[in-house]
Amino acid sequence: MSGVLKVTLVKSMIGRPEKHRRVLRGMGLTKLNRTVELIDTPSTRGMVNTVSHLVKVEENIDEAK
Repeated sequence: MSGVLKVTLVKSMIGRPEKHRRVLRGMGLTKLNRTVELIDTPSTRGMVNTVSHLVKVEENIDEAK
C-alpha cells in the first residue's frame, strides 16, 4: 500500500461537523479545488474515508518515495 494519493477538495466544508473540518485541515485542504499529495498510509486512508463525500482521490503508485 505504498504510493502517493492526490486528494482534491470538491465540496465545501461549510455546514459540516467540526470533526470533518479538522480532518480536512489536517490534510492541508483549506479551499475548494485545492489538491494535495499525501503518502498512502493507513492513517491517511482513514482520514480520506472520514471525508470521502467531500474529496476526490487519485492513486499514484509509481511516485512512491
